Amino acid sequence: MRILSRYVFRQAAGALLLILLSLTGVVWIAVALRQLELMTTQGQDVLRFLAMTTLAIPSMMALIAPIALLIASIHVLNRLGGDSELIVMTAGGMPVWALLKPLALLALLTMLGVSAVNHMAGPWAQRKLNELAIQVRTDLMAQIIQPWRFTSPEAKLTVHIRDRAPSGELLGLMMHDARDPKQIVTYLSERARIIKQGGQAYLRMDKGHIVRRLENEAAPQIIAFDRYAVDANQLEQRADQTNIVRPRQRYTPELLSPDPNDPIYKMNPGSYAAELHERFASPLHAFAFVLVVLAFMGQAQTTRTSRMQAVIAAFALAVLARILGITCANMVVLRPAAAPLLYAVPAATAVVAALAIQWHMYPRRRSRMARATRGFLEWMGVGLAALWPRRRAPAASGIGA
Repeated sequence: MRILSRYVFRQAAGALLLILLSLTGVVWIAVALRQLELMTTQGQDVLRFLAMTTLAIPSMMALIAPIALLIASIHVLNRLGGDSELIVMTAGGMPVWALLKPLALLALLTMLGVSAVNHMAGPWAQRKLNELAIQVRTDLMAQIIQPWRFTSPEAKLTVHIRDRAPSGELLGLMMHDARDPKQIVTYLSERARIIKQGGQAYLRMDKGHIVRRLENEAAPQIIAFDRYAVDANQLEQRADQTNIVRPRQRYTPELLSPDPNDPIYKMNPGSYAAELHERFASPLHAFAFVLVVLAFMGQAQTTRTSRMQAVIAAFALAVLARILGITCANMVVLRPAAAPLLYAVPAATAVVAALAIQWHMYPRRRSRMARATRGFLEWMGVGLAALWPRRRAPAASGIGA
């Protein structure tokens, strides 16, 4: 790598690391604020809170890293242009494509990092996050519920126990579930215990009664039982949080050959196709972003020319391409046959940007339309200036004439 290429690479790599850490910190704060109820309302410790908030970050890295590369490339080229370094490089005979070598190497490293997150770190983190969520649900019944206190894990769900045995059993359990207005259920049992089995948590109740009241019936139903189990997933407020392994939590080989009996695959096979192709297509945006920035900001310009328009245009076009990619991913969920669009968006963006770079490499004479438009604007400017002539300054009067 030449001296100039190493110089540009060091500048861009330093900016990329700084911006990536900053954006990751912002995302972590947003996730932490959303999960703050783990400590405030559910009584979880700090270590579990940090673990759950940190495990949510890798799933966002595929989106953060290309955006960080885009901002870093814009920053470096804007600084090189503002300090007249691009002018010196161009005057020394360096073409615009020479800037592509260090930025493309940085884009390649970004693509490898995003691919590692998509295929390995992301699914692993999502599975660990799901396991911690199961533990939180278990702790909600086994630790948070205190004797002689009515605890409401969520609205219209109330739990009360008389005491807690040294073995961890819940004595004198009462659980009132009114979340479903069509069926209000109250569980009464002498003792209960939390049981983990197969990655799931259950509340097993011994010797009790179930008081069930249906919407259209005035008299409640009373059912006696010796042993009854309730899925701990029912304690969650959102119905979509289940222990089913979702496509985002699966590794790439599992997406390539999905289980035909998987309930999510049966209900929506397009979600598997969208997740699979998004993992392969999202890293391509990093290279497309570099070409977009070079197309708008790779040309040397005089320091008197404002580069703000080029900065805004490069950023807007790159973000638009990424939004189109996300839109195509959502489209693939409904229509799996539209999967090639996920690759077409970054590829088309890169091709158009490369053609623009090649077009702007050499100065060209303006077309007749451009010359006519420029002449018309100059004529209008002269005419408007003639309507408001400048006043001449009064001559200074002589002294002692």
